Amino acid sequence: MVRFAPSTIDQNQFGSKLNSLRAAVLGANDGIVSVAGLVVGVAGATSSKSIIFTAGLAGLVAGALSMAVGEYISVSSQRDTEKALLRKEQHELETDPHGELQELAQHYRTKGLSETTAKTVAQELTKHDVFAAHVETELGFDPENLTNPVHAAIASAASFLAGAIIPLVVAVVLPASTRVPLTFLAVLVALVITGILSAIVSGADTTKATLRVVIGGALAMAITFGIGHLFGINA
Repeated sequence: MVRFAPSTIDQNQFGSKLNSLRAAVLGANDGIVSVAGLVVGVAGATSSKSIIFTAGLAGLVAGALSMAVGEYISVSSQRDTEKALLRKEQHELETDPHGELQELAQHYRTKGLSETTAKTVAQELTKHDVFAAHVETELGFDPENLTNPVHAAIASAASFLAGAIIPLVVAVVLPASTRVPLTFLAVLVALVITGILSAIVSGADTTKATLRVVIGGALAMAITFGIGHLFGINA
């Protein structure tokens, strides 16, 4: 009986891992599209390899730092919320332990247990670790394993870098005559991969998800190349 609460946490941790994987895939996709659009746009304006590399590197670093800072702020806010909920739960346990016990038993009654069994489960979990029992059941997370903003920031920056490095390297190593078309091709292949991975972790339709990613990336590169080419001609 007492395995109900841990199984809930296991499900939440599994969901958290899926969300982390999804965020990594999306971060890589952002890196691919952002830097690809930048280097292709600059390549449309100039054939200088050093200028393209400088612009792409600046975009890569700026994008990774932006992702890291944004994720750090977001996860820090989430962690602050979790801590506030923990304090609230601790206060309720100290001021109304009987009411909290009834609330815990009610949770298991809504899961389909009989009143007697639900009460027994609540009592046994309370004797084992009253705080963890209520937090895991009512709030859905492990009080000893809160979200870490530093880890999230590093993971976000790393996933962006992993994606961004692809168009940057391709655009720099290729000769000017084939730079733009082969960068387009390499980026589209990379986007197909991230689109498939995104669909898998999200449970979405693979074809639709991949087409959205590929079409969006292709449009971004086409538009930035057109702008770069226009200004390059007028320069």
